[in-house]
Amino acid sequence: MPPRSNPTARQARLGTELRKLREAAGMSAREAGALLGGGAAQISHIEAGRWGVSSERVRRLAAYYKAANGELIAELCAMADERVRGWWEAYRGVLTPGFLDVSELEHHARALRMFQATYVPGIFQTERYARALFGNAVPSWPEPELDARVQHRIRRRLIYDRKAPPHTTAIIHEAALRMRYGTRAVQRAQLEFLAEVVEWPSVTLRVIPFDTDNLTGTAQSMLYATGPLPELDTVQVDNAFGGGFISANALLSVYGTIFDTLTETALTVDESKKFIYRLIQEM
Repeated sequence: MPPRSNPTARQARLGTELRKLREAAGMSAREAGALLGGGAAQISHIEAGRWGVSSERVRRLAAYYKAANGELIAELCAMADERVRGWWEAYRGVLTPGFLDVSELEHHARALRMFQATYVPGIFQTERYARALFGNAVPSWPEPELDARVQHRIRRRLIYDRKAPPHTTAIIHEAALRMRYGTRAVQRAQLEFLAEVVEWPSVTLRVIPFDTDNLTGTAQSMLYATGPLPELDTVQVDNAFGGGFISANALLSVYGTIFDTLTETALTVDESKKFIYRLIQEM
């Protein structure tokens, strides 16, 4: 079976966790590959997510590495045996892999924490707002691609239709609520939708106003997805070059601290509701 040319972020994460276990045991890829009847190249492909690996092999490798975290091994085995073909797969080959990886991350998350400073979090964007946001790209997207991006963004909210949706804490800066990527009517409709989102039982939405003191200078737009275990948490960050996924424990701790600081800075839930309603009235 040929290697995957574009493993998903989740497939790559399984490989990363297996690499962490091997390195913690002080073993080389060649030694680990010999256990599976192959060599260093086989382990390299598995750890990069290019080759699939069965739960049986995950357990064999974990035993060989003397990995003692039974809960983590069980979760890695579950990841290895996953055959999830989510709704986002319909967009493979149409949208870039990053779009699909975010959808998969949200689908599997036990909880979500997000911060946005320049626009409304994607998962809470209205169709018209998302179309205005993507439609202003330079160069502009062909209409079919623009439609696909908008449709994909709206469908991400399917996670809140589940019986047990992930609890979501969204921190939004006032700048994101005031900047107009479309017309005044588009922005007003977006704010009115956020006023509905605030009432969702699984969502906690809080605003950071412009006049807040001591705003952390290291804050950047981010999505912190809580996994079944802290070791499997993931952060997705946006930047001028497209963003990426972070799983290193030290960096997860940093981003967790940043989010905690932003939460302490933000208005309370009730204050945030009133703030959004006031912005609507100003539109």
